[in-house]
Amino acid sequence: MRSRFDEQLTLLSRELIEMGALCEEVISMASRALMDGDATLARRVAPLDSEIDHKERSIESMCLKLLLQQQPVARDLRQISAALKMITDMERIGDQAEDISEIVQFLNGRTVENADLLQEMSRAVIKMVTESVDAYVKHDIMLAEKVVKDDDIVDSCFTTVKHKLIDAIAANPSDGEYALDLMMIAKYFERIGDHAVNIAEWVIFSVTGVHKEEEA
Repeated sequence: MRSRFDEQLTLLSRELIEMGALCEEVISMASRALMDGDATLARRVAPLDSEIDHKERSIESMCLKLLLQQQPVARDLRQISAALKMITDMERIGDQAEDISEIVQFLNGRTVENADLLQEMSRAVIKMVTESVDAYVKHDIMLAEKVVKDDDIVDSCFTTVKHKLIDAIAANPSDGEYALDLMMIAKYFERIGDHAVNIAEWVIFSVTGVHKEEEA
């Protein structure tokens, strides 16, 4: 019975890796569409987000079956509970990548200001998502803690972009709508980073049994 349960936990980890890979892909695709001003590429994000939604439902069903049909010990229970929390954050990551792609389509190919900073945000959050899922699979607390710390990079970039765009609006109010669109894109990247942090914190809980909120 235990070997069957372990097989199911291994399958759960594999499904989470696949969902994480989809999240990485939609972020990367939305970012490339933004940098290239490619509305056609941006439209390809929505179908991938639908795949993420489907994967969330599939993993949720798997977790509930494990809880109902098996008798998990404390650590197994934490692992399954953490997975249920993680897929919610990953689903939101997909939604926010799609939100970015929708804004890209309205920009009509216009060159992106602050491209370097936005690209840095994109690369940072993709890495955070990858490492947070890896930390879950490997039960690696140190890697999860690294993800939490790496969010400072994303927050710093967002603050810089925000100040630059505020200055741009003050200098050229007639172009304020464009600046606000870029502000929203930067905010979506910042939120993706927050979701990666949430995932990492649930990883820490799955191993230690302690969540950050409980320590507060």
